[in-house]
Amino acid sequence: MKNRFRVLALLLAGIFACLTALPVHAAPLETSAPIALSAPAYQLIEADTGTIIFEKNADERRQVASVTKLMTLLLLLEEINQGRLSLTDTVTVSKTAAAAIGSTALLDAGSAYPVEDLLRATVVASGNDSAVALAEHLAGSEQAFVERMNQKAADMGLQNTHYVNCTGLPAQGQYTCARDVATVACAVARYPLYFTYSSLWLSTLTHPSGRVTDLTNTNRLVRFYPGCDGMKTGSTNEAKYCMAATMEKDGMRLIAVVLGAETSQKRFDDARAMLDYGFSAYQRTQVIAAGDLTGYQLPVTRSSRDTVDIAVGKGLSMLLRPGQAEKLRVELTLPESVQAPMAAGTQVGSARVLLDGAVVAVLPAVLAQDVRLPGFLEGFLRIREQWR
Repeated sequence: MKNRFRVLALLLAGIFACLTALPVHAAPLETSAPIALSAPAYQLIEADTGTIIFEKNADERRQVASVTKLMTLLLLLEEINQGRLSLTDTVTVSKTAAAAIGSTALLDAGSAYPVEDLLRATVVASGNDSAVALAEHLAGSEQAFVERMNQKAADMGLQNTHYVNCTGLPAQGQYTCARDVATVACAVARYPLYFTYSSLWLSTLTHPSGRVTDLTNTNRLVRFYPGCDGMKTGSTNEAKYCMAATMEKDGMRLIAVVLGAETSQKRFDDARAMLDYGFSAYQRTQVIAAGDLTGYQLPVTRSSRDTVDIAVGKGLSMLLRPGQAEKLRVELTLPESVQAPMAAGTQVGSARVLLDGAVVAVLPAVLAQDVRLPGFLEGFLRIREQWR
């Protein structure tokens, strides 16, 4: 392959067949909140790509009360997804779990409950007793489970998070931040099972004794904000009023994290305003799919073919404002030719995607087909043709 490269500036809409709403932006799309919000810390994020729309004090360490349970739920959902925990497994509630304070499902010590019932009670009613019972069942003790929570936080790169318990009850040394809460919330949102319970407004828990406890979702937006289907609330004197709220619309899921609001209603108002703004201002657009042809061909030497198509080797999606799709451009950096043999998918250059002149992504430019050496007869005929 020759070392000399050429740069080709192309109109993205002209080469790629599908131009409709996903890159991960390191910085927020907006430098400050475009709407009035009262909470001291917040973040609005698109769940699938992790694109941050706007934020404030997103790395400030705070207690977040029962929003902590998002990490508890993430570990439980992972265990269920991997087959190490079943919804039909039974959990015997310890005296320690049954004695949990704060929001509870009024579990009976010594009684055995299905995992599904305890999971539902944790998600819907934010039951501290059900969360501790599940933690003990999974790890042997709440403290051992908390060690798993902290290990998971480290694995996820959460730099401002440390857990002391699995419930979010006030504890010295327990903290997280809006950015880390949003990261955990995005991970939870990848499990459809979570939404089976989080979208419920009312439910009931039938205890082994026959006693029934009514469960009401602590997230009022599930009832009063059409489309909201989950996440978590939390409140203590130390944390004030916190929540993560989520909604999916037109193929885009947004998550609003609100921490430290002065009143319960203000956290709901802020979260709702954030979601309203996100859905009104942005669209999720798949810009390029892996394997899309660029419309450009490279000359081929020492091959049974004269040219080879160039494709993009990786897909790209991003959040765009209405009308921004037409402003996208791509620049291809490619060699003057390629030489056989080379396999389809081999990277031969790069495709830089630009929006208003700024690079938003760099994707591999790859061969769309195999470039093979010619067969014996074809090679002989080509040589003879060259000597005429």
